[in-house]
Amino acid sequence: MSFKRSLVLLSLALLTGGASFAQHKDWPDLGRYQEANAKLGAPVPGARRVVFMGNSITDFWIKTSPDFFSKNHYIDRGISGQTTPQMLVRFRADVIHLHPQVVLILAGTNDLAGNTGPSTLEMIEDNLASMAELAKMNGIKVILCSILPAYDYPWKPGTYPAEKIKKLNEWIADYARQKGFVYLDYYSSLVDDRGGMKQGDSKDGVHPNLAGYQIMEPLAVSAIGQALDQTP
Repeated sequence: MSFKRSLVLLSLALLTGGASFAQHKDWPDLGRYQEANAKLGAPVPGARRVVFMGNSITDFWIKTSPDFFSKNHYIDRGISGQTTPQMLVRFRADVIHLHPQVVLILAGTNDLAGNTGPSTLEMIEDNLASMAELAKMNGIKVILCSILPAYDYPWKPGTYPAEKIKKLNEWIADYARQKGFVYLDYYSSLVDDRGGMKQGDSKDGVHPNLAGYQIMEPLAVSAIGQALDQTP
């Protein structure tokens, strides 16, 4: 980039208060929950704070079934469209700095869709492992969630990720067992005979509808209880 172009960009940023310039550069979307995180503060003594970390499936969950989060005092930190590298970058801000007792990590399907570029299964696994290990190092109980079934992606037709999702879930389950984390299997309750999501549980084959989330909710509650019962 030339010096003259740098000056032009800097001038634009100053003229607009830096807002649009900063937003364009916020690849992990650290600004999405910045204000909400600041308002939360530290958990009160004895509180069992639980954070749901994820992509649009988590982001839409609180909008579709808000009572599930409000009555249980769960914290939703999903951002639509995100991949595991983006979530890894914001993991400290949106999970660790909130000092939860438990984190549920539901991620990986957007990586398979190529939302932020091509991803191998190993790359996704590495990012999931890094988030889980960061949580453990900070005294947070880890729940690793299965990726939800999907036969194809409406925004990336022809991807057909079903077999890769199955392989990733096998790795997640095995990794969770090895590390002593809780494995939360949403997949088995939502999958159809093609490896996609059951039609009655989703409108687009990727994102659960209310019926789908109502299947997931007791599974999540049970997994949270299991994690909380684990010895430190």
